[in-house]
Amino acid sequence: MLRVHSEASLFLGSAYAVLLQIAHPGVAQGVYDHSDFASRPLHRLRGTLYYVYGTSFGTDEERARVQAIVRAIHRKVRGPGYDALDPELLLWVAATLFHTWTRMYELTVRRLEPGEAAALLDEASVYATALGLPAQNWPATPEGFDAYWHRAVARLEVGGPALEISRQLFRPHNRLLWPLTRAQRFLAGGFLSPDLREAFRLPWSARHQRWFDRLMRVVRALYPHLPNALRTLPGRLYLRSMRRNGGWTRPRRRRAVA
Repeated sequence: MLRVHSEASLFLGSAYAVLLQIAHPGVAQGVYDHSDFASRPLHRLRGTLYYVYGTSFGTDEERARVQAIVRAIHRKVRGPGYDALDPELLLWVAATLFHTWTRMYELTVRRLEPGEAAALLDEASVYATALGLPAQNWPATPEGFDAYWHRAVARLEVGGPALEISRQLFRPHNRLLWPLTRAQRFLAGGFLSPDLREAFRLPWSARHQRWFDRLMRVVRALYPHLPNALRTLPGRLYLRSMRRNGGWTRPRRRRAVA
């Protein structure tokens, strides 16, 4: 089932997952106080994907290393009303990953069988338990996850910190990234529920919906027929980069060439 985690189409939900995460006030405040989306968005993405791909596909040593690094980073992310190692926040962030991956896979590849969904749910627990979530806090079945998800979504609240983070996410300092972030804003608008889309002040209309529906039909028709080497390329590249950089996000200095 780790094949699901390697699909390039999961990147379609990148901004969607981030917006879901920061719709939780505790997550939003921690990110607002300690993150730097506007100045280093690719650095932030690279760190997240090192953790995901290192945990999914790395060796035991690599898995332990990236998990230890993320735990160390999270220990510093605490303040009034939030703590990055709070089980509630760990559960929510990992749940958004499982929800997004499942939704993107089923939209672009195929529906998961009940047994496959259960296996993927069990595997996804590691993204939270490796950081300190008690194993018993992770939903044991897809039905249990759905019940938790509906309760958690009902408590979401998009406040000032979440709005500022989303502004930084979609308008980073580097203008060369704006076409990419504009595309992600459009995709996130299509994936979000109407109430969350409105709360994040994402522009949407009947024409936006038609474009989104057409795009998803095209992706669903074409993506499953792409070569596996292409569909798994991002994961292989990030894993190679992680290994080249010694397990984390600091790139090696290149020697000057005369």
